[in-house]
Amino acid sequence: MVSLDWLVIALYFSGLLGLAWWVIRKGKDTTDDYFLAGRNLGWWVIGASIFASNIGSEHLVGLAGSGATSGVALAHYELHAWCLLVLGWVMAPFYIRSRVFTMPEFLEKRFSATVRWVLSLISLVAYVLTKIAVGIFAGGVVFGSLLPEMQIEIGSVVFDSFWIGSVLVILLTGIYTVLGGMRAVAYTETVQTFILILGSLLLTWFGLSKLGGWSELRAVLDPDMFNLWKPLIPAGMEGTWAPLKESGRMAWYFNTNYPWIGMLLCAPIIGLWYWTTDQYIVQRALGAPSEREARRGSIFAAFLKLLPVFIFIIPGMIWLALAKSGKVPEFASMVGSDGKAIVDYAQGSFALMVQYVMPVGLRGLVVAGLLAALMSSLAGAFNASSTLFTIDFYQKLKPHATQHQLVWIGRMATTILVIIGLLWIPVIRGGKGLYEYLQGVQGYLAPPIFVVFFFGIFMKRLNAKGCLSALIVGFVLGIFRLIVDTPVTLKLAGFENGYTEGSLFWIVNNTYFQYYSLFIFLISVIVMIAGSYLTEKPSEEQIRNLTFSTLSEDHRLESRESWNRWDVINSTIVLLLILMAYLYFTG
Repeated sequence: MVSLDWLVIALYFSGLLGLAWWVIRKGKDTTDDYFLAGRNLGWWVIGASIFASNIGSEHLVGLAGSGATSGVALAHYELHAWCLLVLGWVMAPFYIRSRVFTMPEFLEKRFSATVRWVLSLISLVAYVLTKIAVGIFAGGVVFGSLLPEMQIEIGSVVFDSFWIGSVLVILLTGIYTVLGGMRAVAYTETVQTFILILGSLLLTWFGLSKLGGWSELRAVLDPDMFNLWKPLIPAGMEGTWAPLKESGRMAWYFNTNYPWIGMLLCAPIIGLWYWTTDQYIVQRALGAPSEREARRGSIFAAFLKLLPVFIFIIPGMIWLALAKSGKVPEFASMVGSDGKAIVDYAQGSFALMVQYVMPVGLRGLVVAGLLAALMSSLAGAFNASSTLFTIDFYQKLKPHATQHQLVWIGRMATTILVIIGLLWIPVIRGGKGLYEYLQGVQGYLAPPIFVVFFFGIFMKRLNAKGCLSALIVGFVLGIFRLIVDTPVTLKLAGFENGYTEGSLFWIVNNTYFQYYSLFIFLISVIVMIAGSYLTEKPSEEQIRNLTFSTLSEDHRLESRESWNRWDVINSTIVLLLILMAYLYFTG
């Protein structure tokens, strides 16, 4: 990094904070404005903000790392852009008509207040332990790779680049999120999206140029790395369900063994939960003034969601090819004698590409893009968490609180989350393997939430008792798995070698996370349906306009008038692009 790069980064931060300040000054002291940007976001802001919130630590660290170790296997997750079409065409119309602030609030309308409270609690715990924690980890990894020599001495304590990067990302993000709320988050994320895309495309371009082009990339790397399906069926496991993990406690993330049954059946469940029911993402669509803007924003986000395969996974593969070919000598020692990437280096492959491949000046732009992704991901987590706490907990306890008081509580909640994030740094720094462990959490928490939302709007017979039972049982099963996994993942004393082979805990710990997730899903479905049919039917008044079969003619007509042929054409193009990607990366 030279002076010109730092100048570009300084200009980026100046422009970002300037935009945030302008947005903050335009804001009003109301809950609609602070939590949902006045419900006045345009489709392009909604789409860009959804994309920016999604593109965070798991992409900067994880996707590039998986590209270096496993090729395009994890592109399956990125090609779930079709889930955003489900948000726009199926789920968002219900949310917009209901005029809700949060996803738990929608469940209260459909089922009961108790269901709302339970989902809010689950979501808050998940956000603090995963999205915020992993975002901090990635900030440290990126700075550690780009500026390994940076350190600050305060008295006798030395803070290295990991600490500096983590604290800087948290504080800068916290400032504009606390002050500006959703409006500041949405507009800054829109700018960050285009900086991130431009910088990442430039990195891919210069990386391929350094290597010798796409054909050279395919020549240097194993052909299986360009096959979406090959890694899903390990050698010798053809025709089996492969219920146990082959090796490693989170082999799904960096290992080449991805069982196809899990990817085919479980990944869509997690994808639909994340893209259509998670407050972290859906809050942007809730800020739309109409069903039309929410749908078009979702379609735009679906187009953007197709990019990570090429701007994150492919750069990781380019890094490996540069290392194996020797065209960047600094990378050569980062590959093992078997020609495979060393996982510890693979996690920083994107940042390493920036450091050694990008030219001066443009390097600063890509670093700005990296920081944009980290900050937008954290901002989304801060804002979603403060919204859940304020609307679903504080307002329920203090129903007569003024708009000003609710906004003030929202700011305080965000500030507390920033402090929690800072306190997380030593935990994350000391926990070997914590990052990989946290990626499995969503597989354990998503299934019951997916079940209650989707089954709830498609089956009018389901009631609050069945919903609550499914949420609680599913959550308990997920927490049980996390409790079993934690001491092994963190290699606590006495658990370095895991549990005794053949014991119940050993079976639970070694069952592949997607298969365990499918188990939770099936149990949640059974419990919800059985619990509902064994108890009384919900009243017609309670479910009116909250399920497909109870929509009024006025609402059906209103929904039909909210879209035209271009919405259908653009949605079809997204599906065709996904199909083309699958066809290209097969065989």
